[in-house]
Amino acid sequence: MDSAREQGLWKRGVLWLLLLGPLFFASYGLANWFSGQRDNVGSLVFAWESQIPLWPWTIVPYWSIDLLYGLSFLLPTSRREMDRHALRLLAAQVICVACFLLWPLRFTFERPALDGTFGLMFDLLMGFDKPFNQAPSLHITLLVIIWAMFARHIRGSSWRGLLHLWMALIGVSVLTTWQHHFIDLPTGLLAGFLCLWLLPLRGETPLQQIRLTSDPRRWRLALRYGLGAALCSALPVKLGGAWLWLCWPAVSLALVALNYLSFGAPGFQKQADGRLSPAATALLAPYLLGAWINSRLWTYRTPAPSQVVEGIHLGRLPSRGDLAGYAALVDLCAELPLRSVPAAYCSLPSLDLLAPDSATCLQAAQAIERLRHGGPLLVCCALGYSRSATAVAAWLLHSGRCQDVDTAVELIRQARPQVVLGPQQLAALQELVVAPAPLEVAHAG
Repeated sequence: MDSAREQGLWKRGVLWLLLLGPLFFASYGLANWFSGQRDNVGSLVFAWESQIPLWPWTIVPYWSIDLLYGLSFLLPTSRREMDRHALRLLAAQVICVACFLLWPLRFTFERPALDGTFGLMFDLLMGFDKPFNQAPSLHITLLVIIWAMFARHIRGSSWRGLLHLWMALIGVSVLTTWQHHFIDLPTGLLAGFLCLWLLPLRGETPLQQIRLTSDPRRWRLALRYGLGAALCSALPVKLGGAWLWLCWPAVSLALVALNYLSFGAPGFQKQADGRLSPAATALLAPYLLGAWINSRLWTYRTPAPSQVVEGIHLGRLPSRGDLAGYAALVDLCAELPLRSVPAAYCSLPSLDLLAPDSATCLQAAQAIERLRHGGPLLVCCALGYSRSATAVAAWLLHSGRCQDVDTAVELIRQARPQVVLGPQQLAALQELVVAPAPLEVAHAG
């Protein structure tokens, strides 16, 4: 990351604090007051929570988030980073307060009277905070955002270790100060990562990518994932208890449905290093686990890549050990991360079970041509059966090795018989034949 800092950022940070500070106290206080007027405020507490100890000293890390909140505005090095950080904090406030108003919960434990400095700190806290405003924990939601900002800028293993230890202690303190029940923590984490996902520090936000698809295939896939999300939501609502953990898969599947319905491949937030953003990884973790298992089951009998022509291989998304012998990688998979990539790497994320459009096919052909001169190249997607096969076919056409789509597809299927190229893939390839574009000038690297 560039360490150069834009001028005048401290003034911008002060302005954001002058906006967010009063908004925090006003909206939080409003939600507390509103819930205090209601007679139907319930609670959600597990029996084992009665065993959680009260550690008065943890009020210190609990309070420290207020200081870290302000200090976090000293870290951004650009206006964009400053504004996105501030908007994340604003989004956290809006999301959590909306939840407090829609379904308020009450903390049920009676904290004993405490003396000394710690007791004074508790008294100051309770002068403002009331036993409402529980799930999702705004404390935890803000912690995720502030933690991400400090982790981005703190250098040195010792300092980073101290940072993570203190931030983790803040997270634990919401329980050991008897301020929150357990359900508030995972919901707060989800809300925090949702804010990070909605407002990435680089690139467009998902909100800027809202374009309702007209593709019926994407609508069908969105409906399937949406039904899965609804089922995962219905079970915990009906059964409660440990079934509440299904809310995580519900959020995960709902986001995948939105990606098919609107956001597209950018909704998975695959980075230039082959990984998904930390926010996408956290929110989509249940889906990612299922997608990875599915990819391995489908390719269990054919795990090795297939050589289509000399130097060009077609296969599934590689594990760390599968990259031995490859100098370059072209990756068409949007939904699964890579743990490591070769020095020559190109990511062209495309949605699963859909054909890459002609523009992506052209980009893939150009990337293959550009990278193949550095040594053996692997073109991959989740299975190595469709998206990546379409990309290799596009390269075969544009490189002149094949003169028509049927010949390119036949050559690929000879090398990898499991390849599935349907009418949509063939149509995208045919568009390249009808309106060809020149390949980029090849160069090493």
